[in-house]
Parts: sequence; C-alpha cells; structure tokens
Amino acid sequence: MFFSVNERTFEQEVLASSQPVLVHFCAPWCGLCQMINPVLLKLASEIERPIKLVSINADDNFKLSTFYRLKTLPTLMLFERGSLVQRLDNFRQREDLEQIIKNLMNEVMAHSV
Repeated sequence: MFFSVNERTFEQEVLASSQPVLVHFCAPWCGLCQMINPVLLKLASEIERPIKLVSINADDNFKLSTFYRLKTLPTLMLFERGSLVQRLDNFRQREDLEQIIKNLMNEVMAHSV
C-alpha cells in the first residue's frame, strides 16, 4: 500500500523513517506513473525486508519536486536512514520497468546487511 506524502509530512515519513522508503514521484495525468503502482506493490511484497512505499504528487508538492530536481515522471527514489541511496528516472521502455524495479529492490536488500 502506498502512503501519500506531501511537503509537510516528508521529513517525518521519509527522512526519519526507521525502514527504507521508496518514494514514487508521480502525477495523476501520468499514465506510466499509474502503471508502475501495481508492479511496485507486487515486488515490495516479494522482498524479505520491509519497505515503506510512498507516493508524492509532484504537481502539488513543487518545493520537493524542485529540491530533488525532477525532470521526468515517474521518478523513483530510495531513501535509507534519511539519505537518498538510489534514484531512477528516464524510463526508456515499458518492458524494462520491472527489471529496473527489481534492481532497486535488490539495492534495498543490499543495504540491509
């Protein structure tokens, strides 16, 4: 399940989280953003380590979008103990998406050791 986060709750829900957080910057008009959601949920349920999934509407949270220099949507960011450890954007093909997300989840597992 995705938690909706905004500029007011970002620090508490993402940066201060005790578990890794996968942030999905998206927008309601972005078709690829909507397509990613079920893939992320499925892969998050398959990894052993708990991960928090959050979504941020990039249009409604301009300060965060600017701070993290979003150029395309969707953009995925993995945070661990308040630090950005991985960023994924510029998805080229729909078919590559699942492999890219699996690689990201492997990164989550690597940081748990």
